[in-house]
Amino acid sequence: ESIDLGEIMFSLCYLPTAGRMTLTVIKCRNLKAMDITGASDPYVKVSLMCEGRRLKKRKTTTKKNTLNPVYNEAIIFDIPPENVDQVSLSIAVMDYDRVGHNEVIGVCRTGIDAEGLGRDHWNEMLAYPRKPITHWHPLVEVRSSTVFSSSVYCMLGVVFSLPFMCF
Repeated sequence: ESIDLGEIMFSLCYLPTAGRMTLTVIKCRNLKAMDITGASDPYVKVSLMCEGRRLKKRKTTTKKNTLNPVYNEAIIFDIPPENVDQVSLSIAVMDYDRVGHNEVIGVCRTGIDAEGLGRDHWNEMLAYPRKPITHWHPLVEVRSSTVFSSSVYCMLGVVFSLPFMCF
């Protein structure tokens, strides 16, 4: 039985001639309360993924003390047409905490390796270029195998970064 973590509404729009994809985070509703006040301080973190590696990440502003934030913020990624079928987007709704670390409220995924609505939304974006396609997506719990954390990758005390491009 899954926990109701809330939903996120976003639109996807792809411009093949410019090789540009715009994800507009519109709003969330019924988010899970993460603070003792019974609310959360949510923001949305979007990661461009390729073959399990994060290429780029962007985030929205933080909306204070709400479970129904409104963003209307556009996040743009440059994705050449020849690579659009190799990438996906990991979308994490996070709770900002001034003390301690930020917590994941819930996640969803859209793109080539997404399932269900996430895959359908991506395919609809590709079928109707230059047109924003908007859907609500339910948030699910983060799976440990998916990279959503903002922690630095460290091995034997040597910090390294993931490859910038996989195209």
